[in-house]
Amino acid sequence: MSASATSRPGSGLRRAILKTATVVSALFLAACDPVGGSSQASGPEIGPLIDPSQPVRVALLAPAGTGSQDLEWLARSLKNAARMAATDAQGAAIDLRIYDSGASTESAVAQANAAADAGAQIILGPLFAEGANAVGNAMMARNINVLTFSNNTQVAGGNVFILGNSFENIADRLVGYGMTQGKRNLMVVAENDIAGQLGGRAIETAIARNGARLAGRVDHPVSVSGINGVVPRIAEAAQTGRVDAVFMTANNQAVLPYMTEQLAAAGVRSPGVQMMGLTRWDQPADRLRLPQLAEGWFAIPDQTLQRQFEARYAQTHGEAPHQLASLAYDGVAAIASLARNGQRNALTTTGLTQRAGFQGVGGVFRLQRDGTIQRGLAVGTIRGGQLVVVDPAPRTARGLGS
Repeated sequence: MSASATSRPGSGLRRAILKTATVVSALFLAACDPVGGSSQASGPEIGPLIDPSQPVRVALLAPAGTGSQDLEWLARSLKNAARMAATDAQGAAIDLRIYDSGASTESAVAQANAAADAGAQIILGPLFAEGANAVGNAMMARNINVLTFSNNTQVAGGNVFILGNSFENIADRLVGYGMTQGKRNLMVVAENDIAGQLGGRAIETAIARNGARLAGRVDHPVSVSGINGVVPRIAEAAQTGRVDAVFMTANNQAVLPYMTEQLAAAGVRSPGVQMMGLTRWDQPADRLRLPQLAEGWFAIPDQTLQRQFEARYAQTHGEAPHQLASLAYDGVAAIASLARNGQRNALTTTGLTQRAGFQGVGGVFRLQRDGTIQRGLAVGTIRGGQLVVVDPAPRTARGLGS
């Protein structure tokens, strides 16, 4: 590859990093310092008893009012999806009330308190981990559980349950599948920012849980020079024959195309050395045409259910839903299913963490007593410029394991 061709991806990476750094920091800032012992695996029963014959009062905290085009789209999608689920709740009545909480922690807490004052029995949201942690603390004194849209397990526990697809869940799925394919020796490649370090830790935990071997770890700065500096080390380790797979966090969207391009140029690419990632490699769609991503593994929701939801949403609302819209639908639908069954404890810790789990937009999922989530995921790859499912998602909670 010529020098001029090499410089273009680097320039794009620099621009993309400048655009996304603030957003990534906002998602994970302070998430490593939860308050109130939220990481305990078990605890007291939390949440009010309900009268299943009466409407369940659900409050949704949406990140609207920021002026950010993407956050306004996300907020609109969450609201619309929650309304769809409430309408679908045959046999259960959902009194859904929506509160625009912006992106600040202070606003999220204020709106959660306003919702509780108005009689809310459970909170959906907020989006960001720091806000979820603060709202959880505020609602604990009021005996109200919180189903946050965050995917950060650092804030899970107590009365806070995450609905987002966590790094731990993704890593466990991919490492487990890799073991069935003979990929036992995994090298971890992680960004040195907060999200990258949380992702790297999740991968290492999954490696230990599944009985695989950590074949090394490389952390790198989120920069062109940082990536260029570690590629030779990764390539050298891969060429020893003691590395079956390279598992990348690549949470900053600009990192994945550039890192994999440089590794491919150094002779490290699937299927010779299996490339794996915590993020969706098929989004945005133009990535399907990147040759260095071909045959890499990543986790995706059940595509049949997801596409049905997206098609119905678009037909109803005249636009595509944000990729996180399904979390609001899942939250409302889970509450409705418990109420429909006549469970007075539908909104308590025990009700929310039923072993049978729930059928969500992206497949089966189950809330754990420690506030984390198990989601049934498929393993996808890119082949011939198309998304291909190489291992389907489990259809029942039995497929989620213990």
